[in-house]
Amino acid sequence: MAPARPSRRLPSLEPRRALLAVPILLIVLVTVVDILAPSRVHLGPFLVAAPAVTASFAGPRTTAFMGALAVLAQLTVASIRTSAVDLNHSFQLITLVLMSAFVTSFAARRERHEREVSRLRTVATAAQEVVLKPLPHRIGPLRIASVYLAAEFEAQIGGDLYAAARTERGTRFIVGDVRGKGLAAVGDAALLLGAFRGAAHQQADLPMLVAFLEGTVASDLDDPTAVDAEAEDRGEAFITAVLLDVPDDEPVLHLISCGHPPPLLLRGGRVGTLDTTRPAPPLGLTGFTGPDYRAATFTFERGDIALLYTDGVIEARDEHGTFYPLEERAAHLADKDPDALLSHLRKDLLRHAGGHLGDDAALVAITRVDPCGGDA
Repeated sequence: MAPARPSRRLPSLEPRRALLAVPILLIVLVTVVDILAPSRVHLGPFLVAAPAVTASFAGPRTTAFMGALAVLAQLTVASIRTSAVDLNHSFQLITLVLMSAFVTSFAARRERHEREVSRLRTVATAAQEVVLKPLPHRIGPLRIASVYLAAEFEAQIGGDLYAAARTERGTRFIVGDVRGKGLAAVGDAALLLGAFRGAAHQQADLPMLVAFLEGTVASDLDDPTAVDAEAEDRGEAFITAVLLDVPDDEPVLHLISCGHPPPLLLRGGRVGTLDTTRPAPPLGLTGFTGPDYRAATFTFERGDIALLYTDGVIEARDEHGTFYPLEERAAHLADKDPDALLSHLRKDLLRHAGGHLGDDAALVAITRVDPCGGDA
């Protein structure tokens, strides 16, 4: 399951054309009633609603056209009732022309904003495809599903990250969460993902890989070229992450957690946590050398599902302030395949949070579909 991506296109023209009936009917209704109303009743000022309504969904040309129709309708009413040059109708016409010009300029600004948003979405999507590449559905003996939910809809990507890399003996995964938001978080995520993809197949074991990543993150945080305002905030930056090494020929997985929430293991309709006895601190807090990393080993047989996630999932709150009970909800879905599992969890998480997350959230589900030593 790839990260959710909003459409790059502007809203379809068909609904907009259908909405044009509303201001046209308004002009016709106000014109007819104004003509039939007593002489002391003047409904002309209501005609300004036609271009105003049009400006909310159409461009400046259509808005200006609707304003012209409203002016023409006002001239018609004035000619029938008295004269277009009497004091009352003259002021109504002048006001209508000025207001039509104003809402036309508003429509032009709204249309420019829509185009800028569309370009930003295109750039964000391109950045997402480069930084946070979708995970393949199959790597060796493993099936994989992933989902990314950005808290900021227009951004599409934030500080949460995940990646997979194939090695000679198995597959390595990383799921992490960068402290903070915005472009700085995206830059840190890109740095860590690039380092992981470049070194995952070069480092002999998982502890050496984590030590290399720690050095990469630390070197970036200590960059002396950063401006002072940014450097002060960067001094508090860190990345929580969990790294997995899943061998092809052994029914196990090796795990190192760097201050990250423990993955869940779904087996036989039950859910457990893959807690490590010696979790490491987050990346970027210990300097270039890092601690003495040690990998924990867990049984991972055919049919088991390892569920990795970021804290945006378990910290999502409902209207009563209750955190999302991921372990409880996953227990009811333990018999699902990875795609079905994440599909249900995604819908349930958004439902729990009322459709809007306060933080980015990522989920990765991994299952072994071939027995150890089987064809990859």
